[in-house]
Amino acid sequence: MYWLMKSEPDECSIDDALRAPAQTVPWFGVRNYQARNFMRDQMQVGDGVLFYHSSCEVPGIYGLAEVASTPYPDATQFDPASPYFDPGTTRQNPRWQLVDVRALWACEPVTLAQLRADPALADMTLLQKGSRLSITPVTPGQWALLRKRMKPRSG
Repeated sequence: MYWLMKSEPDECSIDDALRAPAQTVPWFGVRNYQARNFMRDQMQVGDGVLFYHSSCEVPGIYGLAEVASTPYPDATQFDPASPYFDPGTTRQNPRWQLVDVRALWACEPVTLAQLRADPALADMTLLQKGSRLSITPVTPGQWALLRKRMKPRSG
């Protein structure tokens, strides 16, 4: 399967992930049940990931990654000092899960404006009115089209 996973670059950018040990980062802080369910119930190790920067000057796809672990409890839900703390969850019955994501390479941005301008991507979940999920599935056709457009960043 294929996924688009959004991250705010000031929290974790594609470059941060590429610098991480084994180029792998935990995808923590997801607090939407549908996005959590994608990670918990559908993601498999090796699934392809479009690494998307959101809440930034130029939102878009900035790299390619893959799912690197099976789901496990997101530790931030238990930490009262974390902005992702959830007082309603327990270690015995954790509510929030995460997967590790391994960054493969950075690309020249494929911007949100470019995505919106392409009629072949009109059905992409990211582009649907009101879509705000941080994790969305990507069809094999969308994946193939976007992979052809992604140019590895030089330097």
